[in-house]
Amino acid sequence: MTPVIAFGEALVDMLSSRLGAATDAQETFTPYAGGAPANVAVACARLGVPSQFLGMVGDDTFGHFLVRELNSHGVDTSGVVFTKQSRTALAFVSRDSSGERTFDFYRPPAADLLYRLEHLPHGVFEDPAILHLCSNSLTDPEIAEVTLAMATMAKRAGCLVSADANLRHNLWPEGAADISLVTQMLDGAELLKLSLEELEYLRADHPAEAWLAERLAAGVKVILITDGPNEVVLKGIGIDQRIAPPNVDAVDTTAGGDAFIGGLLAELSARGIDDNWQSDADFLHRAVDTACRCGAHAVTRPGAYAALPTRDDIAIR
Repeated sequence: MTPVIAFGEALVDMLSSRLGAATDAQETFTPYAGGAPANVAVACARLGVPSQFLGMVGDDTFGHFLVRELNSHGVDTSGVVFTKQSRTALAFVSRDSSGERTFDFYRPPAADLLYRLEHLPHGVFEDPAILHLCSNSLTDPEIAEVTLAMATMAKRAGCLVSADANLRHNLWPEGAADISLVTQMLDGAELLKLSLEELEYLRADHPAEAWLAERLAAGVKVILITDGPNEVVLKGIGIDQRIAPPNVDAVDTTAGGDAFIGGLLAELSARGIDDNWQSDADFLHRAVDTACRCGAHAVTRPGAYAALPTRDDIAIR
């Protein structure tokens, strides 16, 4: 199997006990290990894929909690760096009655923003691997420079780069994601995942099909567009498919997208990242179907790591 390396933020999701606007009970918050790229690393590990997380956490209670949780799910944390210069990031998560969530982030300052190229493990890209990135590691100029440089290093070494737009506008200093910078990260990937809402934001005044064609022309091989419980659009050179996810009752959508991309990367890891993966329409359809089942499973449970499925959880019975 091809190992998956996820880089970016690991943080603690403080999940509200309330659903919707109910005020008849005292609100409490339960800590869950989270952070989009860390979720993907766990998702892959729980599906049996060699998985590593690269990032920085505070040398504090929450930072050690995150590393323990990653380890407990089989993720390689030898590339995680502890720092006393800043605290581990927190995200307070509120949910509406359908499980859709909103985030209040305590970041910046946060430890994950202090990771630098000098912290990369020696020889990390020497063997073929899949590097997975998210846009939350673009919100500060220095961590953005590290993220883009890492993608370039990985591609030059023959690794496959995966990117999830995963826009969290309230993490950006201006209160909105930098379209140019996010697009630069996406164009440096070969596998791209974004939601329909993110596509609408990033394309600005460009027609959707023209914007997607620009990404393919820039070197992206496969694009996946998710839309909650609706069909997933799969686009590539000569490929245009739609795959319907299972119908489920969502409780917490926090890890849905990360479970989806984790399921897809797990299938790609098992197949191998040779030159033909992007043109194998049958494989891609099966892989997206698996990804959909992973995402559907995750939204039926609260939290992130704890909600991510194993192979047994998504087996077709």
